Amino acid sequence: MTLTIALAAVLAIAVAFAYLGRSRARGMRSGGSRLNSLPAYHAGYVFLWAALPALLALAAWSPIQNRLVEQAVLASPAGQQLPEFDMVRDTILSEAYEIAAGQREAGFNPESTALAPVYRATLAHYAWIGGGLAILLALAGGAWALTRVHPGFRARSGVERWVMGALVGASLIAILTTLGIVLSLLFESLRFFSMVSPSEFLFGTQWSPQTALRADQAGSSGAFGSIPLFWGTIFIGAIIAMIVAIPLGLMSAIFLTQYAPAKLRSVLKPALEILAGVPTVVYGYFAALTVAPLVRDLGIALGIGSASSESALAAGLVMGIMIIPLVSSMADDSIAAVPQSMRDGSLALGATRSETIKKVVLPAALPGVVGGVLLAVSRAIGETMIVVMAAGLAANLTINPFDSVTTVTTQIVQLLTGDQEFDSPKTLAAFALGLVLFLITLVLNLIALRVVRRYREAYE
Repeated sequence: MTLTIALAAVLAIAVAFAYLGRSRARGMRSGGSRLNSLPAYHAGYVFLWAALPALLALAAWSPIQNRLVEQAVLASPAGQQLPEFDMVRDTILSEAYEIAAGQREAGFNPESTALAPVYRATLAHYAWIGGGLAILLALAGGAWALTRVHPGFRARSGVERWVMGALVGASLIAILTTLGIVLSLLFESLRFFSMVSPSEFLFGTQWSPQTALRADQAGSSGAFGSIPLFWGTIFIGAIIAMIVAIPLGLMSAIFLTQYAPAKLRSVLKPALEILAGVPTVVYGYFAALTVAPLVRDLGIALGIGSASSESALAAGLVMGIMIIPLVSSMADDSIAAVPQSMRDGSLALGATRSETIKKVVLPAALPGVVGGVLLAVSRAIGETMIVVMAAGLAANLTINPFDSVTTVTTQIVQLLTGDQEFDSPKTLAAFALGLVLFLITLVLNLIALRVVRRYREAYE
């Protein structure tokens, strides 16, 4: 037996008990008894008690089984002959598991082929234990729930409690995941700040994290001033990209909601939102191969000798195009939510359509538009692929859009690429950058949500 077979058996048992519970409830109703809940709720209650405890047991047993199997295999005579080097031993164990599972016929190491029968027998042994336990739980849970099926039982309340528990569990998973992300960033960032001064990191203007291997080498202490990185992030994501996205997104939303006929809107709206579904790596290719050479040629034509093929302007333009759907969608929803009576009142007083849009519609929709812009800024600040492929890696503190700059996300990619040891300031700097970037985007999202909430209170 495998855990997959046990899972199928548990579900089959749960379905069988649910059928019995429904049949029993329907029989009671046919006999003249007045049921407190419909037969479907009785079936659902029995199914949940038969399935969920067993499924939870299987989910808990799976990692325990893997650990027990590995210990049993290593304790076997063939396992005791494995090399002590962890990497080689793990490779042999992985190959033996794949052979035992039927994923491959033989491994590169002869030890893995010899170890596969041991792995197969051990897996079957512990799978029988876990699967048998789950099946027993399913039978016990289903039988107990079946005894609860009677006319006065509130099966609907029981099902709703299970559903409520599932919703609470999903919420806790999201909260705990966020907490885990924050704590992991915070822990590694504190290690970094124990090696590098926080004032140097937050206010320094030189970024050169390439620490040397020996103390007598040049630049052995490194330079971890993050100002150029955050300036590059703001310059590309919050300035250049927004200069592109806000006018185009807002004007497209105004056209689609105020001027476009219904048939034209039904075509243009989905076409505009297709941009949101394009992978960012495709935008990166477009920026690197098409926009960046055009920007460089433009800089040379304007007499800017420092014009680079990797520039802040190229990355910012493409990033602005990428977030146009976000700005447009939020502005569209905000403008559409403005009460029609306000438009009618303005037109009745003699204002033209354009005057109504400028003087009435946009001011009323401004909170929602601002919220969408802030969300778009946070999206642009966290973008990685476009900047990696089009903006370059130079940490320059410049306002020239034709110069090469870098951003926080680009440096995080560079610092964590390849095999890294998490005991040097160079690698730990990525976590400090991630923590500060997380706080910035969190503040922007909170401000945006606050603005949107105020807007909804006013117009819903």
